[in-house]
Amino acid sequence: MVDKILFETALGIQEPLYVETYEFTADYKLHIYINFRKGTQFECQACGSKQTEVHDTKPKTWRHLDFFQYKCFIHFRNPRVDCYACGIKTWTPPWAQEGSKFTEVFERFIMMLAQSMPVTQIAALMREHDTRLWRIIKRYVNKAYIAMDFSSLEKVGIDETSSKKGHNYITVFTDMDKGNVVFVTPGKDAETVKRFADELEQHNAKASQINHAAIDMSASYISGLTEHFPNALMTFDKFHVVQLLNKAVDQVRRDECKDNPLLKGTRQIWLRNPGSLTVDQVKQMETLSKENLKTARAYQLKLTFQDIYRDTWHHPDAAEAAVEKWLNWAVRSRLEPIKDFAKTIKKHFEGVINYFYNRLTSGLVEGINSRIQEVKRRARGFRNTDNYIAMVYLVAGGLDIPALY
Repeated sequence: MVDKILFETALGIQEPLYVETYEFTADYKLHIYINFRKGTQFECQACGSKQTEVHDTKPKTWRHLDFFQYKCFIHFRNPRVDCYACGIKTWTPPWAQEGSKFTEVFERFIMMLAQSMPVTQIAALMREHDTRLWRIIKRYVNKAYIAMDFSSLEKVGIDETSSKKGHNYITVFTDMDKGNVVFVTPGKDAETVKRFADELEQHNAKASQINHAAIDMSASYISGLTEHFPNALMTFDKFHVVQLLNKAVDQVRRDECKDNPLLKGTRQIWLRNPGSLTVDQVKQMETLSKENLKTARAYQLKLTFQDIYRDTWHHPDAAEAAVEKWLNWAVRSRLEPIKDFAKTIKKHFEGVINYFYNRLTSGLVEGINSRIQEVKRRARGFRNTDNYIAMVYLVAGGLDIPALY
Protein backbone atom coordinates (compact mmCIF):
# COMPACT_ATOMS: atom_id res chain seq x y z
CA MET A 1 0.00 0.00 0.00
CA VAL A 2 2.79 2.44 0.90
CA ASP A 3 4.52 2.05 -2.46
CA LYS A 4 1.28 2.73 -4.33
CA ILE A 5 0.74 5.86 -2.27
CA LEU A 6 4.28 6.93 -3.19
CA PHE A 7 3.49 6.66 -6.90
CA GLU A 8 0.15 8.42 -6.44
CA THR A 9 1.89 11.29 -4.66
CA ALA A 10 4.65 11.55 -7.27
CA LEU A 11 2.15 11.52 -10.13
CA GLY A 12 -0.35 13.82 -8.43
CA ILE A 13 -3.06 11.15 -8.56
CA GLN A 14 -6.16 11.91 -6.47
CA GLU A 15 -9.50 10.21 -5.89
CA PRO A 16 -11.41 8.87 -7.69
CA LEU A 17 -8.20 7.82 -9.52
CA TYR A 18 -5.77 5.46 -7.83
CA VAL A 19 -2.74 3.31 -8.59
CA GLU A 20 -4.08 -0.19 -9.02
CA THR A 21 -0.75 -1.96 -9.49
CA TYR A 22 2.74 -1.57 -10.94
CA GLU A 23 5.37 -3.79 -12.51
CA PHE A 24 9.14 -3.67 -13.03
CA THR A 25 10.21 -5.73 -16.06
CA ALA A 26 13.51 -7.33 -17.01
CA ASP A 27 14.04 -4.89 -19.89
CA TYR A 28 14.24 -1.99 -17.40
CA LYS A 29 10.72 -0.66 -17.75
CA LEU A 30 8.31 0.42 -15.06
CA HIS A 31 4.60 0.06 -15.82
CA ILE A 32 2.17 1.88 -13.54
CA TYR A 33 -1.49 0.94 -13.91
CA ILE A 34 -4.06 3.56 -12.88
CA ASN A 35 -7.80 2.99 -12.51
CA PHE A 36 -10.85 4.85 -11.21
CA ARG A 37 -13.50 3.94 -8.65
CA LYS A 38 -16.65 2.23 -9.78
CA GLY A 39 -19.57 4.64 -10.17
CA THR A 40 -17.33 7.69 -10.70
CA GLN A 41 -19.00 10.70 -12.35
CA PHE A 42 -16.26 12.61 -14.18
CA GLU A 43 -16.70 16.34 -14.64
CA CYS A 44 -17.29 17.26 -18.29
CA GLN A 45 -14.13 19.04 -19.45
CA ALA A 46 -16.09 20.95 -22.07
CA CYS A 47 -18.80 22.57 -19.93
CA GLY A 48 -17.87 21.69 -16.35
CA SER A 49 -21.07 19.74 -15.70
CA LYS A 50 -20.96 16.88 -13.19
CA GLN A 51 -24.15 15.37 -14.59
CA THR A 52 -22.25 12.68 -16.46
CA GLU A 53 -21.88 8.94 -16.80
CA VAL A 54 -18.99 6.80 -18.01
CA HIS A 55 -20.01 5.64 -21.48
CA ASP A 56 -17.11 3.25 -22.06
CA THR A 57 -13.34 3.00 -21.60
CA LYS A 58 -10.30 2.51 -23.79
CA PRO A 59 -6.86 1.38 -22.55
CA LYS A 60 -4.19 4.05 -23.16
CA THR A 61 -0.49 4.34 -22.40
CA TRP A 62 1.70 7.41 -21.80
CA ARG A 63 5.47 7.64 -21.61
CA HIS A 64 6.56 9.35 -18.39
CA LEU A 65 9.94 10.56 -17.11
CA ASP A 66 12.36 7.79 -16.23
CA PHE A 67 12.22 6.22 -12.77
CA PHE A 68 15.95 5.88 -12.08
CA GLN A 69 17.21 3.67 -14.95
CA TYR A 70 13.71 2.43 -15.80
CA LYS A 71 11.63 3.81 -18.65
CA CYS A 72 8.32 4.63 -17.06
CA PHE A 73 4.90 4.10 -18.64
CA ILE A 74 1.49 5.01 -17.27
CA HIS A 75 -1.44 2.79 -18.24
CA PHE A 76 -4.99 3.96 -17.74
CA ARG A 77 -8.46 2.69 -18.57
CA ASN A 78 -9.38 6.01 -20.16
CA PRO A 79 -13.11 6.79 -19.96
CA ARG A 80 -15.38 8.43 -22.48
CA VAL A 81 -17.83 10.63 -20.61
CA ASP A 82 -21.47 10.98 -21.60
CA CYS A 83 -22.46 14.54 -20.70
CA TYR A 84 -26.15 15.41 -20.80
CA ALA A 85 -25.27 18.77 -22.38
CA CYS A 86 -22.25 18.01 -24.59
CA GLY A 87 -22.67 14.39 -25.53
CA ILE A 88 -19.92 11.78 -25.45
CA LYS A 89 -16.42 13.20 -24.91
CA THR A 90 -13.08 11.53 -24.17
CA TRP A 91 -11.89 12.53 -20.71
CA THR A 92 -8.27 13.69 -20.52
CA PRO A 93 -6.47 12.63 -17.30
CA PRO A 94 -4.51 15.27 -15.32
CA TRP A 95 -1.07 13.99 -16.35
CA ALA A 96 -1.75 14.20 -20.09
CA GLN A 97 -2.69 16.56 -22.89
CA GLU A 98 -5.32 15.69 -25.45
CA GLY A 99 -4.00 13.50 -28.24
CA SER A 100 -0.51 13.05 -26.76
CA LYS A 101 1.17 9.76 -25.88
CA PHE A 102 3.49 11.45 -23.39
CA THR A 103 2.76 12.85 -19.97
CA GLU A 104 2.74 16.63 -19.65
CA VAL A 105 5.77 16.57 -17.32
CA PHE A 106 7.72 14.55 -19.90
CA GLU A 107 6.83 17.04 -22.62
CA ARG A 108 7.81 20.07 -20.55
CA PHE A 109 11.13 18.44 -19.76
CA ILE A 110 11.72 17.97 -23.49
CA MET A 111 10.91 21.66 -24.12
CA MET A 112 13.39 22.70 -21.43
CA LEU A 113 16.16 20.58 -22.96
CA ALA A 114 15.35 21.68 -26.52
CA GLN A 115 16.31 25.26 -25.74
CA SER A 116 19.94 24.27 -25.20
CA MET A 117 20.45 20.81 -26.74
CA PRO A 118 20.12 19.32 -30.24
CA VAL A 119 17.00 17.19 -30.55
CA THR A 120 19.05 14.19 -31.68
CA GLN A 121 20.96 14.29 -28.38
CA ILE A 122 17.74 14.65 -26.41
CA ALA A 123 16.33 11.63 -28.25
CA ALA A 124 19.37 9.57 -27.30
CA LEU A 125 19.16 10.73 -23.68
CA MET A 126 15.44 9.97 -23.40
CA ARG A 127 15.64 6.80 -25.51
CA GLU A 128 12.97 8.07 -27.90
CA HIS A 129 12.89 8.59 -31.66
CA ASP A 130 13.59 12.23 -32.50
CA THR A 131 10.56 12.39 -34.81
CA ARG A 132 8.29 11.92 -31.79
CA LEU A 133 10.12 14.66 -29.92
CA TRP A 134 9.81 17.06 -32.85
CA ARG A 135 6.04 16.59 -32.71
CA ILE A 136 6.09 17.70 -29.07
CA ILE A 137 8.27 20.72 -29.79
CA LYS A 138 6.22 21.91 -32.75
CA ARG A 139 2.95 21.48 -30.88
CA TYR A 140 4.15 23.62 -27.96
CA VAL A 141 5.73 26.20 -30.24
CA ASN A 142 2.63 26.48 -32.43
CA LYS A 143 0.35 26.85 -29.43
CA ALA A 144 2.55 29.53 -27.86
CA TYR A 145 3.01 31.38 -31.15
CA ILE A 146 -0.72 31.48 -31.89
CA ALA A 147 -1.21 33.21 -28.53
CA MET A 148 1.30 35.99 -29.33
CA ASP A 149 -0.11 39.54 -29.46
CA PHE A 150 1.47 41.96 -31.94
CA SER A 151 -0.89 44.87 -31.33
CA SER A 152 2.01 47.13 -30.24
CA LEU A 153 4.37 46.11 -33.06
CA GLU A 154 5.57 49.14 -35.05
CA LYS A 155 9.19 48.56 -36.06
CA VAL A 156 10.40 45.42 -37.80
CA GLY A 157 13.72 44.18 -39.06
CA ILE A 158 13.84 41.81 -42.02
CA ASP A 159 16.73 39.52 -42.87
CA GLU A 160 17.28 36.21 -44.58
CA THR A 161 19.40 33.34 -43.34
CA SER A 162 20.29 30.00 -44.86
CA SER A 163 18.33 26.99 -43.70
CA LYS A 164 20.79 24.46 -45.09
CA LYS A 165 23.72 24.22 -47.49
CA GLY A 166 23.01 25.56 -50.94
CA HIS A 167 20.44 28.21 -51.73
CA ASN A 168 17.71 27.40 -49.23
CA TYR A 169 16.69 30.37 -47.15
CA ILE A 170 14.24 31.49 -44.52
CA THR A 171 13.22 35.10 -43.91
CA VAL A 172 13.13 36.28 -40.30
CA PHE A 173 11.00 39.23 -39.14
CA THR A 174 12.05 40.81 -35.83
CA ASP A 175 10.34 43.21 -33.43
CA MET A 176 12.96 45.96 -33.26
CA ASP A 177 11.66 47.27 -29.92
CA LYS A 178 11.39 43.98 -28.01
CA GLY A 179 14.11 42.05 -29.80
CA ASN A 180 11.95 38.99 -30.51
CA VAL A 181 11.37 37.09 -33.72
CA VAL A 182 7.74 37.63 -34.74
CA PHE A 183 7.56 35.67 -37.97
CA VAL A 184 9.64 33.14 -39.89
CA THR A 185 8.85 31.80 -43.35
CA PRO A 186 10.67 29.91 -46.14
CA GLY A 187 12.17 31.89 -49.01
CA LYS A 188 13.54 35.41 -49.39
CA ASP A 189 11.28 36.95 -52.02
CA ALA A 190 8.47 39.51 -51.94
CA GLU A 191 5.97 36.76 -51.13
CA THR A 192 7.57 36.39 -47.68
CA VAL A 193 6.56 39.97 -46.88
CA LYS A 194 3.00 39.28 -48.01
CA ARG A 195 2.84 36.23 -45.76
CA PHE A 196 3.97 38.38 -42.84
CA ALA A 197 1.24 40.92 -43.57
CA ASP A 198 -1.34 38.13 -43.61
CA GLU A 199 0.01 36.64 -40.38
CA LEU A 200 -0.39 39.92 -38.49
CA GLU A 201 -4.16 39.59 -38.83
CA GLN A 202 -3.96 36.44 -36.67
CA HIS A 203 -2.22 38.31 -33.82
CA ASN A 204 -4.43 41.33 -33.17
CA ALA A 205 -2.41 43.48 -35.57
CA LYS A 206 -2.50 44.88 -39.10
CA ALA A 207 0.01 45.91 -41.73
CA SER A 208 -0.88 49.61 -41.51
CA GLN A 209 0.54 49.87 -37.97
CA ILE A 210 4.10 49.07 -39.13
CA ASN A 211 5.82 52.43 -39.56
CA HIS A 212 9.51 51.45 -39.75
CA ALA A 213 11.37 48.58 -41.44
CA ALA A 214 15.11 47.93 -41.30
CA ILE A 215 16.20 45.92 -44.33
CA ASP A 216 19.06 45.38 -46.71
CA MET A 217 18.73 46.65 -50.28
CA SER A 218 16.99 43.52 -51.49
CA ALA A 219 14.69 44.39 -54.38
CA SER A 220 12.27 41.68 -53.22
CA TYR A 221 11.92 43.09 -49.71
CA ILE A 222 11.59 46.63 -51.04
CA SER A 223 8.88 45.52 -53.45
CA GLY A 224 7.03 43.54 -50.78
CA LEU A 225 7.10 46.41 -48.28
CA THR A 226 5.99 48.94 -50.87
CA GLU A 227 2.98 46.82 -51.79
CA HIS A 228 1.90 45.41 -48.43
CA PHE A 229 3.23 47.92 -45.85
CA PRO A 230 2.52 51.36 -47.34
CA ASN A 231 3.15 53.16 -44.01
CA ALA A 232 6.53 51.55 -43.37
CA LEU A 233 9.51 53.88 -43.69
CA MET A 234 12.39 51.79 -45.06
CA THR A 235 15.84 52.21 -43.52
CA PHE A 236 19.11 50.79 -44.84
CA ASP A 237 21.42 50.64 -41.87
CA LYS A 238 25.06 51.68 -41.93
CA PHE A 239 26.42 48.15 -41.45
CA HIS A 240 24.85 46.93 -44.67
CA VAL A 241 25.84 50.07 -46.60
CA VAL A 242 29.46 49.86 -45.45
CA GLN A 243 29.48 46.16 -46.29
CA LEU A 244 28.51 47.01 -49.86
CA LEU A 245 31.23 49.64 -49.98
CA ASN A 246 33.80 47.12 -48.72
CA LYS A 247 32.82 44.81 -51.57
CA ALA A 248 33.37 47.67 -54.01
CA VAL A 249 36.83 48.41 -52.54
CA ASP A 250 37.74 44.73 -52.74
CA GLN A 251 36.64 44.60 -56.38
CA VAL A 252 38.93 47.55 -57.15
CA ARG A 253 41.76 45.58 -55.51
CA ARG A 254 40.91 42.45 -57.49
CA ASP A 255 40.94 44.35 -60.78
CA GLU A 256 44.19 46.15 -59.99
CA CYS A 257 45.84 43.00 -58.66
CA LYS A 258 45.90 41.57 -62.19
CA ASP A 259 48.57 44.13 -63.13
CA ASN A 260 50.15 44.82 -59.74
CA PRO A 261 51.48 41.81 -57.78
CA LEU A 262 52.06 44.00 -54.70
CA LEU A 263 48.33 43.72 -53.92
CA LYS A 264 48.30 39.95 -53.66
CA GLY A 265 47.42 38.82 -50.15
CA THR A 266 46.39 42.30 -48.99
CA ARG A 267 42.61 41.82 -48.98
CA GLN A 268 42.21 42.02 -45.19
CA ILE A 269 44.15 45.27 -45.00
CA TRP A 270 41.67 47.16 -47.18
CA LEU A 271 38.64 45.67 -45.41
CA ARG A 272 39.82 46.86 -41.99
CA ASN A 273 39.95 50.34 -40.55
CA PRO A 274 43.38 51.78 -39.65
CA GLY A 275 42.80 51.35 -35.92
CA SER A 276 42.21 47.61 -36.24
CA LEU A 277 45.30 46.79 -38.31
CA THR A 278 48.01 44.58 -36.81
CA VAL A 279 51.59 45.85 -36.53
CA ASP A 280 52.61 43.91 -39.64
CA GLN A 281 49.60 45.20 -41.55
CA VAL A 282 50.45 48.79 -40.60
CA LYS A 283 53.96 48.33 -42.01
CA GLN A 284 52.53 46.78 -45.15
CA MET A 285 50.08 49.67 -45.50
CA GLU A 286 52.93 52.19 -45.18
CA THR A 287 54.75 50.44 -48.02
CA LEU A 288 51.65 50.33 -50.22
CA SER A 289 50.85 53.99 -49.53
CA LYS A 290 53.98 54.98 -51.44
CA GLU A 291 52.51 53.42 -54.57
CA ASN A 292 49.98 55.25 -56.72
CA LEU A 293 47.28 52.63 -56.23
CA LYS A 294 43.66 52.77 -57.30
CA THR A 295 42.89 50.54 -54.33
CA ALA A 296 44.36 53.16 -51.98
CA ARG A 297 42.07 55.80 -53.45
CA ALA A 298 39.07 53.48 -53.06
CA TYR A 299 40.11 52.82 -49.47
CA GLN A 300 40.28 56.56 -48.73
CA LEU A 301 36.80 56.97 -50.20
CA LYS A 302 35.57 54.25 -47.85
CA LEU A 303 37.10 55.89 -44.79
CA THR A 304 35.58 59.24 -45.74
CA PHE A 305 32.15 57.67 -46.17
CA GLN A 306 32.43 56.01 -42.76
CA ASP A 307 33.35 59.39 -41.24
CA ILE A 308 29.95 60.67 -42.30
CA TYR A 309 28.28 58.13 -40.03
CA ARG A 310 30.67 58.95 -37.19
CA ASP A 311 30.62 62.74 -37.41
CA THR A 312 27.10 63.63 -38.50
CA TRP A 313 24.92 60.91 -36.92
CA HIS A 314 23.14 63.51 -34.76
CA HIS A 315 22.70 66.04 -37.61
CA PRO A 316 20.51 64.48 -40.36
CA ASP A 317 20.63 67.55 -42.59
CA ALA A 318 24.42 67.69 -42.41
CA ALA A 319 24.59 63.96 -43.10
CA GLU A 320 22.43 64.32 -46.19
CA ALA A 321 24.65 67.11 -47.55
CA ALA A 322 27.80 65.10 -46.78
CA VAL A 323 26.49 61.99 -48.54
CA GLU A 324 25.57 64.04 -51.63
CA LYS A 325 29.04 65.59 -51.68
CA TRP A 326 30.65 62.16 -51.31
CA LEU A 327 28.55 60.77 -54.17
CA ASN A 328 29.79 63.51 -56.49
CA TRP A 329 33.37 62.65 -55.53
CA ALA A 330 32.75 58.93 -56.06
CA VAL A 331 31.22 59.44 -59.51
CA ARG A 332 34.34 61.37 -60.60
CA SER A 333 36.71 58.76 -59.11
CA ARG A 334 37.01 56.74 -62.35
CA LEU A 335 36.83 53.61 -60.20
CA GLU A 336 34.01 51.57 -61.71
CA PRO A 337 33.11 49.47 -58.63
CA ILE A 338 32.95 52.67 -56.54
CA LYS A 339 30.84 54.37 -59.20
CA ASP A 340 28.47 51.38 -59.20
CA PHE A 341 28.20 51.64 -55.42
CA ALA A 342 27.42 55.36 -55.73
CA LYS A 343 24.63 54.57 -58.20
CA THR A 344 23.17 52.10 -55.71
CA ILE A 345 23.22 54.73 -52.95
CA LYS A 346 21.57 57.30 -55.22
CA LYS A 347 18.86 54.80 -56.10
CA HIS A 348 18.17 54.13 -52.42
CA PHE A 349 19.14 57.57 -51.13
CA GLU A 350 16.06 58.10 -48.95
CA GLY A 351 16.47 54.75 -47.20
CA VAL A 352 20.15 55.48 -46.51
CA ILE A 353 19.42 58.95 -45.09
CA ASN A 354 16.54 57.62 -42.98
CA TYR A 355 19.16 56.01 -40.74
CA PHE A 356 20.31 59.44 -39.56
CA TYR A 357 16.76 60.31 -38.55
CA ASN A 358 15.64 57.14 -36.76
CA ARG A 359 18.95 55.40 -35.95
CA LEU A 360 17.34 52.09 -36.88
CA THR A 361 19.96 49.45 -37.57
CA SER A 362 19.93 45.75 -38.33
CA GLY A 363 22.47 45.12 -35.58
CA LEU A 364 19.73 43.54 -33.47
CA VAL A 365 18.63 41.45 -36.44
CA GLU A 366 22.20 40.30 -37.06
CA GLY A 367 22.50 39.36 -33.40
CA ILE A 368 19.43 37.18 -33.65
CA ASN A 369 20.76 35.73 -36.89
CA SER A 370 23.93 34.74 -35.04
CA ARG A 371 21.84 32.91 -32.42
CA ILE A 372 19.95 31.14 -35.19
CA GLN A 373 23.16 30.08 -36.92
CA GLU A 374 24.50 28.78 -33.61
CA VAL A 375 21.38 26.62 -33.22
CA LYS A 376 21.92 25.29 -36.74
CA ARG A 377 25.58 24.51 -36.09
CA ARG A 378 24.77 22.86 -32.79
CA ALA A 379 22.21 20.62 -34.45
CA ARG A 380 24.45 20.06 -37.50
CA GLY A 381 21.53 21.02 -39.70
CA PHE A 382 17.85 20.17 -39.76
CA ARG A 383 16.11 17.53 -41.83
CA ASN A 384 13.33 19.88 -42.87
CA THR A 385 12.53 23.57 -42.83
CA ASP A 386 9.55 23.21 -40.48
CA ASN A 387 11.82 21.86 -37.74
CA TYR A 388 14.28 24.69 -38.30
CA ILE A 389 11.55 27.34 -38.11
CA ALA A 390 10.12 25.80 -34.93
CA MET A 391 13.56 26.00 -33.32
CA VAL A 392 13.99 29.64 -34.38
CA TYR A 393 10.73 30.51 -32.65
CA LEU A 394 11.74 28.53 -29.56
CA VAL A 395 15.14 30.19 -29.06
CA ALA A 396 14.38 33.71 -30.34
CA GLY A 397 10.61 34.18 -30.40
CA GLY A 398 10.04 35.14 -26.78
CA LEU A 399 7.34 32.46 -26.56
CA ASP A 400 5.54 31.67 -23.33
CA ILE A 401 6.57 28.03 -22.94
CA PRO A 402 5.34 26.38 -19.71
CA ALA A 403 8.12 25.63 -17.25
CA LEU A 404 8.79 22.11 -16.02
CA TYR A 405 7.53 22.92 -12.53
